[in-house]
Amino acid sequence: MALKIYTKTGDLGKTSLIGGTKVPKSHLRIESYGTIDELNSYLGLVNDLLTDEKTRLMLKEIQDRLFTIGSSLACDPEKEPVMKIPDLKETDIELLENEIDTMNVQLVPMKHFILPVGHPAVSTTHIARCVCRRAERICVNMQEHELFVDPLVIKYINRLSDYLFVLSRYAGHLLGVEEIAWKPRIN
Repeated sequence: MALKIYTKTGDLGKTSLIGGTKVPKSHLRIESYGTIDELNSYLGLVNDLLTDEKTRLMLKEIQDRLFTIGSSLACDPEKEPVMKIPDLKETDIELLENEIDTMNVQLVPMKHFILPVGHPAVSTTHIARCVCRRAERICVNMQEHELFVDPLVIKYINRLSDYLFVLSRYAGHLLGVEEIAWKPRIN
């Protein structure tokens, strides 16, 4: 018999963190890993829109790291030491930085702000970047409210948003899509 997806345990607006601690569904911790899940879904869409195999493999690697981050954020920090939660590593951040550098070598230097348009792969990558920045803001907000967030998580999310910006430009480059500079109206 298949496992039912609905449990009815959240019908009153509460949910459990990994470790069993009950919190309101509006809790910052829930918002943080929910936003990471949203980001992961957008990266799946970006992956579906791109054809470059190296980039698609990198996106799958990033999606795996986002599950790691989601696990970290979904965990009751007081109960985590006794549980086996996957770890994020500094080398994960270095991989993003290396990929950014590799893509940037092939891109024309930016001289203007650019509009997030041109192709569904480009604009969807920009959407993912914006969701990534929101996840970062939520994690920083958690820190400011003295809710534990592994500093490596914030660092990774920050670097990931940089990666996604460069990836949006790189996708446009691979697709032969012209970047459209933002030309502010000055009246």
